[in-house]
Order: sequence, then C-alpha cells, then structure tokens
Amino acid sequence: MALLAAEAARARAGTGRMVLVRGATGTGRTSVLEAAADDATAAGMRVLRARCSPGDTAHAFSAVLQLLGLSTEFTGLPPGVDERSTSARLWRLLASYADEGPLLLAVDDVHLADRSSRQWLTEATRRLDRLPVLLAVTERSQYDVDPPLPGIAHTLPPALVRSCTLAPLGTGSAAELVRSACPDAPEAWAEDCVRAGAGSPLLLLALLEDLGEVPAAGPVPESCAALYPGAYPAAVAWWLDSTGLLTAEVARMLAALDEGWAEHAPAGHPAPYPGPSATAALAELLAGPTGADPARVAGWLTAMTRLGVLRPAPDGRPRYAHALLRDAVLADVPVARRQAAHRAAAEEMLRRGARAETVARQLMRTGPVGEPWALTVLVDAAALAARDARRPGDPVAFLRRALEEPMPDADRQRLLTRLGSLEHAARDASAGLSRFAEALRLEGTPQGRVHAAVALGTALVGRGKVRDAVDQLRELDGELTDRPDLVRTVQTASALLSDHDQGVRREVYRWLTETAERSPELLGAAGQMLMVRYASTAGLTSAEKAMKRVRDLLAEPADPLTEPFLLGTAAAVAQWADELDEAERLVERGLAGQHAALLHPMHEAILNTGIDIAAARGDYARLLGAPDALDTEAGHAGPCNRHGHVLIALVETGRMAQAERLVAAFDLAEAPDSWELNRFLYARGVLRAAAADPPGALHDFLECGRRQSAREVISPVVTPWRTAAAECCLALHNPREAVALAEEELRLAQVWDTPRTVGRALRVLAMATGGRHGLKLASEAVDTLRTVPSAESELLPALITEGRALSAAGDRARARDCLQEAAERAERRGAVRHRTLAEQALRDLGARHRHTPRTGPSSLTDGERRIAELAATGHTNSEIAALLHLARRTVETHLTSTYRKLGIRSRGELREALLEDR
Repeated sequence: MALLAAEAARARAGTGRMVLVRGATGTGRTSVLEAAADDATAAGMRVLRARCSPGDTAHAFSAVLQLLGLSTEFTGLPPGVDERSTSARLWRLLASYADEGPLLLAVDDVHLADRSSRQWLTEATRRLDRLPVLLAVTERSQYDVDPPLPGIAHTLPPALVRSCTLAPLGTGSAAELVRSACPDAPEAWAEDCVRAGAGSPLLLLALLEDLGEVPAAGPVPESCAALYPGAYPAAVAWWLDSTGLLTAEVARMLAALDEGWAEHAPAGHPAPYPGPSATAALAELLAGPTGADPARVAGWLTAMTRLGVLRPAPDGRPRYAHALLRDAVLADVPVARRQAAHRAAAEEMLRRGARAETVARQLMRTGPVGEPWALTVLVDAAALAARDARRPGDPVAFLRRALEEPMPDADRQRLLTRLGSLEHAARDASAGLSRFAEALRLEGTPQGRVHAAVALGTALVGRGKVRDAVDQLRELDGELTDRPDLVRTVQTASALLSDHDQGVRREVYRWLTETAERSPELLGAAGQMLMVRYASTAGLTSAEKAMKRVRDLLAEPADPLTEPFLLGTAAAVAQWADELDEAERLVERGLAGQHAALLHPMHEAILNTGIDIAAARGDYARLLGAPDALDTEAGHAGPCNRHGHVLIALVETGRMAQAERLVAAFDLAEAPDSWELNRFLYARGVLRAAAADPPGALHDFLECGRRQSAREVISPVVTPWRTAAAECCLALHNPREAVALAEEELRLAQVWDTPRTVGRALRVLAMATGGRHGLKLASEAVDTLRTVPSAESELLPALITEGRALSAAGDRARARDCLQEAAERAERRGAVRHRTLAEQALRDLGARHRHTPRTGPSSLTDGERRIAELAATGHTNSEIAALLHLARRTVETHLTSTYRKLGIRSRGELREALLEDR
C-alpha cells in the first residue's frame, strides 16, 4: 500500500509508471488493488478498472476496452479489425483522459487478459513516464505444473515497473486473524485453523465464516461435510480452478494418496518409497498416473510447501497441511475416481520397489483389484506389519482387505486362519472364532483344515471351553483316516489343550497311554514326547531316563506339523531336569519355527517354558522387567503361568504390597480349572507364608496339591507343594505332619533325581527332623544344591537351614560363615526375603550385622541412586551435573561406585539393574 501510494503521488506529479502486484491465488491481490483504488479516488484521481477473466482471452482488446469504458455490450472488436490502428486509437483515448487529470488504471488478474490487451498494456507502460497515469496491475505468480506464460513485465526495463510480491500469511499473522474473529478460541483450535488456512487469507477467512464466531468444542473438523454454508470448500475449488487442469489433477492425486498413508507414522518409521529424497520420489509417483513432468511436479511440491499448503511429514514427504484441506481438494472427486487413483498409485509404487506396507495402504482405499499381485502385496504387508508393535491394528486391516480379493478356497482357508489368529491376539476373540469356523467350512486342503481346527481349539481353550476344543479336534480326526500324519497332529494338539481341564486331560492321557502300550507308532514322535512329559510329572521316571528319551526322539526326522509340539514338550522336560541351557536352545528353536501370525497352542506353551527357565534361575529382574509383568487383563480368564512366577518374584524381592495387589486382581473362585490356576495357588501360598499367615498358606498348598494329584501330576518338578506345606506345618507346631510330607516329597524327588528337587526335599526334612540327623540332612542338601549353579534360589534357604542347625548344635563359627554366605549371595541376586532371613539368623546368633548392604540396588546411597536413575533415563554426565549442581567428576565417581555395587559394566545395564529394587 505504501508503494502504491508513493507511485500515485508520482503520477499526480506528471510521471507515470506500472506497479505490478504479484502473488499466489488467495493471497489478497484483488483486495490490495481495491484499497489502492479507494485511496486514489480520495486523492482526486480518476480510476478506470478492468477485471480479466478466462472467457475474455479469445477476444482482441477485451481487457483494454473494459478498462477504457468503450463498450458494455461486447467483449472485443469485430473480426478483421486492424489491431495496429486500434492500438493507436486506444492510446490517443488514454492520452485524452490523462489531459483531463491524473488516472489510476487498475487491471486485476492481468495474466488472464487477451494477447492484444497484454501487448497494448506493455507498450503503454513504455510511454507512461510522460503522463500522469499510474498503471496498477495484479498478476498470479504461483508455481504450476504446467509452465506459465511469460509475465506482463518480462520485456520491460526495471525503471518502468515497480513490483511487489504478496507473501502467504505467516503463522503469527494467521493466528492474529483467527483471534480477531474468535477471541475466546482455545489455543489448539486456533492452531488447527491456521494449518487449515494454509497461509492463504482467502481460505482462512472462508473457514472462519463456516465455523462461525464461537468455535464448537473439539478440534477443527477434518471433513467438509461438517462445514456450513460451505465457503471453505468453495474457496478451495476456486483455488484449484485457478491452477490449471494438470496442476489440479496432481493436487487431487496427492490428496488421494494422502488418504492412503497413515495419519501419524511412528517415530523411526521408514520412508514409504525409496528414492533420492522424499519430494523427488513423490514427484515421480504423482507424475506417472497424471502424465506430468516429474521435475515440474517436484517444483510444485516445493512451492506449495513454501506457501503453507503442504507440510513435510516426519519422513520428509510433503503432505497437505490439514486433513480438512485434503478433504476439500477431493470434494468433487467421485469415489470410483478416487479408487482408480489409489490403484494407479499402488501399481506405480510396486513398480518402483516401494515397501509392501506402503502399497497396501493404497489398496486399502480401492475395491477388489482381481489380480494376483494385489493379494500378494496385502498378505506380505500383513506379515511385515505383524513384526512392528507400533501399529498393532495394521496386520488385521490388511488381511481383512485381502479377503475381498478373489482367490481359491485353499488360499482363503489359510488367510482366514491367519486373520482369525491375529484378531484373537488383538483380543477380538469373537471375530477370531468366526474366521476359524469359516475356514473349516471351506473345502481347502486337509492340512489347511488342521491348521484351522488347531487354531480354533486354542481359541476355545482361551475362553475356558476345553471340552468343545477337544471335541472339535476329535470330529476332524475322524475325517483324516487317510492322512496318519495329520491325525497325529490333531491328537497331539488335543493332548496339549486338555491340560486346561483335569477331566478332559484324564480321558485324553488314558487314550494316549493305551495307544502307547498297544501301537506306539500311531503316536509319532510328538505323541511319544508327550508321554515322556506325562511320566515325568506322574513320578514314573527319572530325569536321566526322560532326557535320554527326549534326545532320542529329537534325533528322529521331524514332521513339520508336529515339530512345534516336539520342541516345546522337550524344552519343558529339559527345564524340569535342570538342563536349563539345553531347554533355552529348544525354546529358541521352537519360537523360530512358529508362524508369527498363526494361533497355535504350542506357542504359549513355549513362552511359558521360557518363563519357567527364568524362574528356575532365580532371574527376578527378567521376570519383573517384562513389559507385561503385572498386566492382569491380557485376555486371560484367570491368572496365568506368568502371574504365578511374577508373584513369587515379588515376594522374593521384598515387594509385598505389589504382590498383594496382584493377588487381589483375581477372583480365583471364578477362574477356570487349569494347571495355571494350580501354579498361582502355590504362588499365593508362598506370599501368605512370607506374610506370616501359615494357616492361609497351608490351605493354598494343600489345595494346589489336591488339584495337581487329580491331574496325576505327582512329582514335585512343577509345584513342590508338599515341602511348602511341611514348612507351614512346622510353623503351626505340627512336626509329625511336616515329616510325613517332607519324606513323601523326598521319595518322589529321588525318583526324578535332580539336585534341585532332592536338595529342596532334604532341606525341609532337615527342618522337620532337627537334631544331629537334621544337621546332617541340611549339610547334604547344601552339598547337593552346590552341584547345580542354576539352583541358587534353592541353595539360599538351604544355607540358612544349615546355619540355624549348626547354631543349634553349638558350632557358632561355621554357622556364622554359612549364614554370612547366604546373606551375601542373596544380596547379589536381589533376593531380599532370603537376605532378611539370613541377617535375622545372624542377629539371633549374636554375630555383627551389616545394616547397609555392600552390593545390589539396596546398597546404593541416596546420591548414587539419584544419579543412577538420571543416567538410566538417558541423561549425560554433564546434564546430571547441571541438574544436581555437582561437579562432573563427582557424577563420574558416583557412577563408578554404582556399577561396582550393581555388578554391571555399562550405562545400558542400569535400567534393568535398578528394576530389581522396585
């Protein structure tokens, strides 16, 4: 406005010039020109106006005739009129107007003027310096995909033209505009408006008109359907019309693609397409279906980003600044055309080597493609997405879309089973069950039917319907008489699933036992492995014999369908036999062979064995550090195996309040009858015993024993309830019952014959017996348990028992050494309960007691813990020093001491080490 005012004053003084106001569509060129005209009128200048339009370009001199007011009835000269003479006549007319007084010639949108008018205005500008005439014109200067015509001033000397380019609204200016219209608008709402306005006064004012003076609660809508009276989508449509056909097509194609990408890509998510840069790659993608020049498309993307219409996504890819703007761009695009755009984009992406997930997102917006590549892409995308925990809903969405594609029954059967497995894992059990049932109704293949039936059985067991699950498998068993390999798979799955119901389990194992005696070849290797497991828990074999049989069966050629059962069962037996390293290797093999997106009973069983191994090692940090350690709502009808081990870990690490909360989260009266409930009963007994409630603990241990015995689980390899109950009997002054329970457990332990089970039974029998014989048994227990490094969780109480027995026998020096060893071992492992027991025994002995532990998380001073916690959350030494107002050297000294006490070597181990003291 200042420039126009100065040039108007110069014109009034007798020297004219052109002022060119340039800018993108919607930046306010017309408003500036109208304001300048009003100021000129007020200053005594005569104003002549012309507004150019696309319809005038075919008529010679139409813009000049409008400007000079020669005609209101036609837009141009008749054909055949000499343009040279007309041009001269029009100049003489302008000169005559100038003789009467200073003029402002206001020509809006000169880029739409006809050729003759543009040429006349250019030539007139060359002579305006001798007239009191200011020629003010506006010209669109937005970058388009189609190369624009040369600007009106491109042939004029700079001295004859003063130009000014209107920039888009900055964020501050746009926010001020919003605040002026809606002073009380929430901050987030105002920011949303600024983004949807895309730096354009035209769009922002239209949006504010639609939204009204008082914004509704919540964010700015993302759909134009929520706007009234529709000024915003109309303004966007006008903006698109101004860009040209090819640019509008690219803009709409980009909006369609934008629909197919995730709204919020997770941090670190890879770019959706390969290429030198996100903008260049996207330009090539848009250019293919639209036929545009990729270089021009890249330029347009860059220009729109500078204007504010587009904003870069986290991966650098340009996207529309707001979902509402994208929706408005697509407002007049029919659904069929959008789907065609998504399909074209998917094909182009696939051709350029884009990730399957990126291509699949475009297919999610199309109807059935009907070509094999589409199904392949969707299935592959689901498999890839299943490995990425950041977007858990993607695999299910991709497979649901894949079901819309035509395919043979065998493929559909596999797809339904996989989809049902994913839906079940996503806690949509009802949907999963219906998928499995549909898969079973298809002809498909026998192997596909078995996969579907096993998955359905697993899902039914998860809902407590064990009988239904086994009956379903038995029904399929009768249909596979010509496929003995599949029959064995079904029977093995039935046996595994029956573990969750003692009545069904007895039936299944009775049949397995009879078959093993009559025709063992019918069971196959996996069935025979199950019989090894049964014999192990029923107290019918030793660990040595069981492991020999396990290794023999593993050496046989494995059937791919039954191999998971073989490996998972072998891992469980190896863990009971204290072959923990071998058990871990079998767990790893079993998990590696599992299909990530296929519901299978052995998957959960193998994971449970991994948890059992951690518990056997006394690895409380691993048990409590798992993300789902205290999750009580992970799709279980009652407590699961993990809950039992976590409960014991909480007790052993002294976190009694957390342990009580975990127990309170379950109503055991409502929990389904299963081996997992029995394990949790045992764990609750451990908690009650530690909380000085021996009657409550004894009830839990005996109930666990009753249930386990009913399942023919007699051996103490799973739940050593007899020794636990014996300790409660001693606390309740019932030594006779304690001796009977301990002796029975020792007898069964000697059948299995592993140091862990025998050592534990010897320890408790020593407590119950007392005297010299008790001391002998306690020493034997310690010696037995020392032979197995992984049995330290059992060695700690054995050392305490031996120490107390030595003290009672008057051997105070050896007792002190024994108890001191127990305290130090417990301290290193974070076994707070046993450390406390050992230190109490030392105090009873009269030994000097260290009140401050020398190792473990409890040994940290307040300053060391504060620094360690900051370091564990990623703070550098310098940052910690600044936060705590310490010297950096002091921070380093404290961390060195912390590492030594925690038994770690690096900063990366701090978080897990500190977890041990939660």
